[in-house]
Amino acid sequence: MLQFLRKLLVITFFGTLISTHFLYSQNTSTFWDKVRVGGGFGLNFGSDFFSGTLTPSTLYEFNDYFAAGIGGNFSYISIQNDYKATVLGGNLIALFNPVYQAQLSAEFEQLHIQQKIQYNGTDRRNNYWYPALYLGAGFRNGRTTMGIRFDILHNTNKSIYANPWMPFFRVYF
Repeated sequence: MLQFLRKLLVITFFGTLISTHFLYSQNTSTFWDKVRVGGGFGLNFGSDFFSGTLTPSTLYEFNDYFAAGIGGNFSYISIQNDYKATVLGGNLIALFNPVYQAQLSAEFEQLHIQQKIQYNGTDRRNNYWYPALYLGAGFRNGRTTMGIRFDILHNTNKSIYANPWMPFFRVYF
């Protein structure tokens, strides 16, 4: 009888341990199944010109229609010895998919810009924060979206972008 109780106790202990593990892993995987990681990068170079950008981001899909997330931005630009800029920042993004093929987006971006400009032997340095609020629309196919966005806060004198209209290509895994 004692032998039987020991076996029953061991089986109950391991059974509880295994069922707790499966129950816990099912509850935690639901969150991570809805997390998407993506971003972008850019590389441009030419005669005495270099520009590199890295923009990682993470989204949480609340359902088939809504997603929101955060991202980062790092850019470096150099034109000969005349101009250098370092851009660091972050963003908040919200996505709405009214139908499977279409995506609407709203994105707030806050960038810190450090510029060094040399002109006629003088150095000029600028350090400032620049906000951007993009509203966009795109065509969606699976995990990729291609479209256009517009910066409604665009300031020609302060923005690092020449135009408030900007094409985008997003990929999330």
